[in-house]
Amino acid sequence: MMIDRRLTRMAGVLIDYSTGVKKGDIVFIKGSSLAEPLIKELYRLTLERGGHPHIRVSLPGQSRLYYETASGEELRYLSPVSLYEARKADVYISISSASNTRSLSGIDPAKQAAHGITMKPVSETILRKSRWTITLFPTEAYAQDADMSLPEFEDFVFKAVFADKSDPVGAWKKLAKMQDALIKNLRGADEVRIVSSDTDLTLSVKGRTFVNSCGKHNMPSGEIFTGPVENSANGWISFSYPVCYGGREVDGVRLRFKDGKVIKAEARKNEAFLKSMLGMDRGARYLGEFAFATNRGIQKFTKSILFDEKIGGTIHLALGRSYPETGGKNKSALHWDMIKDLRKEGEIYVNGKLFMKKGRFTV
Repeated sequence: MMIDRRLTRMAGVLIDYSTGVKKGDIVFIKGSSLAEPLIKELYRLTLERGGHPHIRVSLPGQSRLYYETASGEELRYLSPVSLYEARKADVYISISSASNTRSLSGIDPAKQAAHGITMKPVSETILRKSRWTITLFPTEAYAQDADMSLPEFEDFVFKAVFADKSDPVGAWKKLAKMQDALIKNLRGADEVRIVSSDTDLTLSVKGRTFVNSCGKHNMPSGEIFTGPVENSANGWISFSYPVCYGGREVDGVRLRFKDGKVIKAEARKNEAFLKSMLGMDRGARYLGEFAFATNRGIQKFTKSILFDEKIGGTIHLALGRSYPETGGKNKSALHWDMIKDLRKEGEIYVNGKLFMKKGRFTV
């Protein structure tokens, strides 16, 4: 079977640019059986670079089977093997490759929350490493969510990761340079105000670091992000698109903050689930991330957060866990990104000065 040249380029970006696999590296590659073509390419390239690949393949329907069958004791069981692997891995590549993006929609959210808390030591161990990345392999399920045929969605994915270009690594380095310039303009920033017809939210980023996300940890990427001061968010914000978590879609989300904490949460669809996730732990009601998205090659909403949070001209906020490299201190088993589209109307002010208008930077 012929391998799509774009798939080979995508694997090359993940191995040589995103994670920099080198001789002697222990490389864990995780994905479902649907991602077999990409997993094989990553396996081959890891061996060629002198690394030691270890594949962890899940089966379609495995997660639902787990939640339907697992006892309370099992939900609280942290596998020492999983923790050992997380500690030993030099490189960790996770591939989203769902056969059904709504497979967990009927599962009790309390079970999902309990398992998330149990697995927190594993996720935190991986996040502390410098060489980990998350990507997506196109499947029928993602294509259907995006209202595309599978070939159309494949084109979309390969374009988003720059695998349609002859020099995808060069393209990612160019994006990184552009984002560096934006970060320089944010030095000394304190108050950020987000304003539109349905939003008026202020938060502080004083003393926090904006991180240049240019394809190292997320592929695709294209954002600069930080961790807001934990008690600083005040006001309202309405989010533009549905947000998905644990197989459920929540639409029409509107949050009110006071001194950093969500004190009111509304949604047109699955409001009860939204509120249950906010009750996961103390940190779930506080912001862990604020980000500007910069990838102008991604303009269509697909219901896949890996792509949607990078739509050029949007911003996103995440409830829950902060990334330590930003200076953020919020801790939670939750990290839930929610997108605000500013391309048609809306402004962002930094220290009282206009920074973005209708999705375009003014600096």
